[in-house]
Amino acid sequence: MELIPSSGGKFEVTVNGETIYSKKETGVFPKAEDIIAQLEGK
Repeated sequence: MELIPSSGGKFEVTVNGETIYSKKETGVFPKAEDIIAQLEGK
């Protein structure tokens, strides 16, 4: 896992170069369980 600082409220989760969540696209900060569910589906 690597945290890459950003600015402007951008929050994205990527796995092997694939974005699985983007706050920029949804406008909503994800719940931890939502991200975990996405990861388990991979």
